[in-house]
Amino acid sequence: MKNYFITGIGTDVGKTVASAILTEALEADYWKPVQAGDLENSDTIKVQRLVSNTKTVFHKEAYQLTQPMSPHAAAKIDKIDIDLNQIQIPKTTNNLIIEGAGGLMVPLNNSQLIIDLIKKLDVETILVSQNYLGSINHTLLSIEAIKQKGLKIKGIIFNGDENKETEEYILNYTGINYLGRINNHSNISKDVVLSYKNNFNSF
Repeated sequence: MKNYFITGIGTDVGKTVASAILTEALEADYWKPVQAGDLENSDTIKVQRLVSNTKTVFHKEAYQLTQPMSPHAAAKIDKIDIDLNQIQIPKTTNNLIIEGAGGLMVPLNNSQLIIDLIKKLDVETILVSQNYLGSINHTLLSIEAIKQKGLKIKGIIFNGDENKETEEYILNYTGINYLGRINNHSNISKDVVLSYKNNFNSF
């Protein structure tokens, strides 16, 4: 059984699409521990729409926050304290894809971050990167934080347009495993997600 935590170098770099593709490719269960805002169209609902197999189970979020902002701030508005001890991996005999909120250093409460949640869950990390001005810095900082925290890292997925020079630098400098690429698509559909199955089903 394989458990992977999908995190990104920032917000809107493609974590949800990557999570859907990996969920489909591995016929894994899916779990988003903390959803902040957009509860009527949550990431769980989005991934559910994109997955075709009948094996995947979608597990309920540990925290559903009403406001689309940093979880610690959203929780304060909702008068909730996010307690990492209350976030337990769902019981399953299947592979599990866990999707984070934002990047590694997103605060969950006054003293703990997403990276602390990954450490507590004790699962392998998959980092999603996207090429833009500054992405080398953000990617290297993310990988450095993962290593300093002593987390297990499976590798990196690049999402969007290819930039060979940027990607080769990141891979050579960090020694991190390259897991694959997700191309730009005008529309992400079940068929698009299925088209990546053979690219990501050999983990």
